[in-house]
Amino acid sequence: MKSLLAFIAALFLLTPAATMAATPTVSPVTAADHVLGSPKAKITIIEYGSVACPICGRFSATVMPELKAKYIDTGKVKYIFRPMLTGVPTIAVAGTRLAECAGKDRYFDVVDRVMKGQAEFYAWGENDMLARPVLLRIANEFGFNEDAYNKCVLDAAGIKAINLANDAAMKAGVNSTPTFYINGKRFDYKWTGIAEFDKAIAEAK
Repeated sequence: MKSLLAFIAALFLLTPAATMAATPTVSPVTAADHVLGSPKAKITIIEYGSVACPICGRFSATVMPELKAKYIDTGKVKYIFRPMLTGVPTIAVAGTRLAECAGKDRYFDVVDRVMKGQAEFYAWGENDMLARPVLLRIANEFGFNEDAYNKCVLDAAGIKAINLANDAAMKAGVNSTPTFYINGKRFDYKWTGIAEFDKAIAEAK
């Protein structure tokens, strides 16, 4: 019998991999995007990331709290997270679906919690079978029982939407995560801390 995440993998494979575009462009913010911060903020940061990407998890744990306190919570920046399928794709799909099902008010809380869960489900390597109990426990924390969790992560339309968004990002030139855009301009973060964002945000004003 297939595991839950193996079934997701089968659905994931229905969508062919995208090819890179010759002229990368990032799509504008739409109503479908998940936005953190004031919609009136003059600075927009878009992160293409994955809840299953260890480097994204590192950013979420070490840089995002300061970025949020300094710029997002103060109304200077609106931050958008666009999910991709880096890391173990089946885990990325399940974690992203869970965040979607949790609703707009809890979306970013779930994203953050799943990223923190990487320490557990990657403890013994990239094995999606190890992720299920961790993801189910996270789902329980947000009020989902096992049936509700299964229904959420196995929703075919939801999985298709994630695949289409992933393909669109790849066609826009996003080939690794996290990838950032600040006011539409690609920002190549060098991992030296919040000072890099300070400079880029100041230049974008």
